[in-house]
Amino acid sequence: MTTVPVRVVPRGFGQTTRRDAWWAVPAVVFTILSAFVVYATWAAFEGQHYTYGPYLSPFYSPEVFGDSPHAWFGSKPSFVPAWLPFSPALLILPFPGLFRVTCYYYRGAYYKAFWADPPSCAVGEPRKGYRGEHSFPLVLQNIHRYFLFIALGFLLVLAHDVWKAMWFINPVTGQTSFGIGVGTIVLAINVVLLGLYALGCHTLRHVIGGKCDELKSDTRATAYHCVSCLNARHMVWAWCSLVSVAFADIYVRLCATGVWTDWRLL
Repeated sequence: MTTVPVRVVPRGFGQTTRRDAWWAVPAVVFTILSAFVVYATWAAFEGQHYTYGPYLSPFYSPEVFGDSPHAWFGSKPSFVPAWLPFSPALLILPFPGLFRVTCYYYRGAYYKAFWADPPSCAVGEPRKGYRGEHSFPLVLQNIHRYFLFIALGFLLVLAHDVWKAMWFINPVTGQTSFGIGVGTIVLAINVVLLGLYALGCHTLRHVIGGKCDELKSDTRATAYHCVSCLNARHMVWAWCSLVSVAFADIYVRLCATGVWTDWRLL
């Protein structure tokens, strides 16, 4: 057998023989994720206009401390220094944010779009070495499994917010009555999309399946297959839920500032 030596020439950053628009998807991902991060950061520090009637922005739910009727424990604690920026969202957003940032799908998305690692398949990247997720800081991605359970808890809170969004207070009589507004539907759709995203996490599939070669429990097997079915469209639920949670905050905010009118449907 004759062996022919082949010399592998490393590609420079962005070099490729591909003729398609390989840069389009990373560019779109970079734009959308950047816009979301900028808006979410501004909304978190803004600290106002996050509630309107029975509606509470998902960025601020649960409102542990705050000035709205939705706050669990009243206003800002006295032990918080006056010079320290405070917003109810700052106590909340880091938890669902870290769940989303460490998500297996989003890792692949922002590795390409932000770190160009690589920018796309068969495209040269800007670095020569690769350390993977076994070294700092990428080793912190392993916390995803823990934030999954926290995210599931947030889903229950957001679902309860939808229930509260069905009860409106009459400003004249002060009586509470059942109703459905556009905001109720916006918050409900957001919970559904967030649920499809979180429940389709492949980490949850591993938790259900464990180390079993065969799922002998019918209930466990059904749950495993349901999660697997949702996981097949994990990318779709990831982007839809990202848009829905931002839009839910925007909707409540614009209603609170009088820009939009919340129409009562029932």
